[in-house]
Amino acid sequence: MKKVVVIGGGTGNFVVLRGLKKYPIDLSAVVSMADDGGSTGVLRDELGVLPPGDVRQCMVALSDSSRSMRDLMNYRFENGGLEGHNFGNILLSALEKVTGSFDRALEEAHKILSIKGKVIPVTTNKVRLKMVLNNNKLLDGESEIDGSQELDQGFKSMYLEPFPKAHHKAIDQIMTADLIVFSPADIYTSLIPNLLVDGICKALRDSEAKKVLVVNLMNKNGQTTNFKVSDYLIQIKRFIGEDIFNYILINNVKPSKELLDIYAQEGTMVENDLHEDSRTITANLISDEIIEQNKSDIIKRNLIRHDSEKIAEELMKIVDHI
Repeated sequence: MKKVVVIGGGTGNFVVLRGLKKYPIDLSAVVSMADDGGSTGVLRDELGVLPPGDVRQCMVALSDSSRSMRDLMNYRFENGGLEGHNFGNILLSALEKVTGSFDRALEEAHKILSIKGKVIPVTTNKVRLKMVLNNNKLLDGESEIDGSQELDQGFKSMYLEPFPKAHHKAIDQIMTADLIVFSPADIYTSLIPNLLVDGICKALRDSEAKKVLVVNLMNKNGQTTNFKVSDYLIQIKRFIGEDIFNYILINNVKPSKELLDIYAQEGTMVENDLHEDSRTITANLISDEIIEQNKSDIIKRNLIRHDSEKIAEELMKIVDHI
């Protein structure tokens, strides 16, 4: 059975994992632990727990439990003292308190949700994401970086404080993988934080696994304004030290005009400028599903998303040829 490891955070990981779990592969997710926004941020600050949000999304994606249980894990309270909080985040935080560690909390959650695969935090150190812009302004925290409109003017450095060690299970998964997938994600707040953890970049360089980047559908104004596919590769290489990718999976279909008009103030589509690069795989990867945002959700969610089944189909073509 081929071993596939998905690296990233947020909704991108959820989309990739949800599609891949239907196939006969050994599947695991290595998840960013720098999130400090929304319900996750409140729980971190008030309870001193590790951020549960991205881990929860991966667990729901890989769960073989009932639809009701998956809906429960995603349920977001709409009023009262818990307004904006996600039940799954609260459950994982409570499990961490009861068991005494985040690792043990995840073990229990794996049982509760009948997880098909493994969800592994990239680190279990409590960290905060920082960025120093070219104008020397310090952005403190994932939320502040995510909300900045100055990132496209350039930055000097990004780092996690305190400097964390990688979870040994994350290193093990990377080193024994057949395929490593970088999921589509906010590059500065969901993807790169994984690369800032001590040991991860070396493992990615040393791993004999094939590596594939699933490119974002849309740019984000003020952060990746007018980015092309090559710009995403440049930013990732900046942290890993080399271009590690054997495959680059790129959407080649435009969303409906209605969705593009809705998204116009947020950003433009990512343009493929690597037509001569033999590593590129282009396909229709866009979901036809309409995403409605919960009014109590603290964080604004994207309307244009990848399709889980379409991505999985393309990734499995790669797996079958490894």
